[in-house]
Amino acid sequence: MCSYCGCQSITVVGRFMAEHDEIINSTGELVRAASTGDAERVRETARVVAGLLHPHTHAEEVGLFSVLREQEEFTDHIDVLCGEHSSLDELLEAVAAGAHDRAPAFEKALRTHIDKEDNGLFPAAAMSLDGTEWERVDATTPQAAAPLTDGRGHLLSQTDHVHDHHHDHEHEHEHGSSQSHPHP
Repeated sequence: MCSYCGCQSITVVGRFMAEHDEIINSTGELVRAASTGDAERVRETARVVAGLLHPHTHAEEVGLFSVLREQEEFTDHIDVLCGEHSSLDELLEAVAAGAHDRAPAFEKALRTHIDKEDNGLFPAAAMSLDGTEWERVDATTPQAAAPLTDGRGHLLSQTDHVHDHHHDHEHEHEHGSSQSHPHP
């Protein structure tokens, strides 16, 4: 992860970097499953990786990438990254379909792609976009999907429950007071 420019402090960039970590952690599970030859476990872990990867790449493409693409110096780079998104999808589908020996290649391609974003595109975006453009990025980026892992790379099983229902309850806020408000 980029640590030299502070771009991870930009909300959407920080989110994308955190999602990269989740995707990499889940990909590790996929590679381990593929190495055992357990086809059912490979399909399940590939489903989890795809469930993290697809909403993530979609959010990048319709949010940050669409705004950056308006600047000529980013157009070719964005096109390459979008092409890599498609290639990653195809490689992941092949692994899920039985090409277990391609799981390490998927992991390598994914790590290379993420490095281009975390250490290239995101810092460049932090330097190039202005406040109005970041507002557009925020407005066009879909909200994050519910996690399919526990945040440490461990897959949630079918019986694990993600807190996704709506109700009112109290939250402690930084200033120490308790306020009740509905979840969106």
